[in-house]
Amino acid sequence: MSDDETSAAGVITGADGRARPVWAEQSDLLREYYDTEWGMPVRDERGVFERLSLEAFQSGLSWAIVLRKRPAFRDAFAAFDPDAVAAFGDADVARLLDDASIIRNRAKILATIDNARATVALRDDGTDLAELVWGHRPAETPAPLTPADVPSTSDESIALSKELKRRGFRWVGPTTMFALMEAIGIVDTHLVGSHRRGSSGVW
Repeated sequence: MSDDETSAAGVITGADGRARPVWAEQSDLLREYYDTEWGMPVRDERGVFERLSLEAFQSGLSWAIVLRKRPAFRDAFAAFDPDAVAAFGDADVARLLDDASIIRNRAKILATIDNARATVALRDDGTDLAELVWGHRPAETPAPLTPADVPSTSDESIALSKELKRRGFRWVGPTTMFALMEAIGIVDTHLVGSHRRGSSGVW
């Protein structure tokens, strides 16, 4: 495949013969994440809370940065146990702001703690975070041919953002929520031609 064909198709063939988007071939870490995790269904409360939190921390930064720091984030945020994070106080905030192994953004740290409390509060209404998020699955998924075809929001991500904000969540804008929906398999935005297209079992 020529460079022009690669650009047009949006995917490139790696050394292992598998077709992936260009971003997934930028490092071994990104390739592993793309091949084994991104877009696979996550349906448990803790798993969705972790992804929601990391997507918020990623806002304005590259995903590669967050992915490299994910083990440190898990250590710092009690493995993203919503009950544990909901109990964080001022001393924990100070600890997190001093932790150079994570992204030290006060607003995002405070939002993560507030979101843990909102996650716990959902249970009082007879639901949980995973059920609420998956309840916004669309009737169909995009079929992008190139990166330019991949949407950044959808009607469902806008509705999810509004619902989460109504329930006390923060840093959950429509673009961040669409990225979450991509990451946990609610939509499949793998490029047509990628070896991962349609592999989640959801679509």
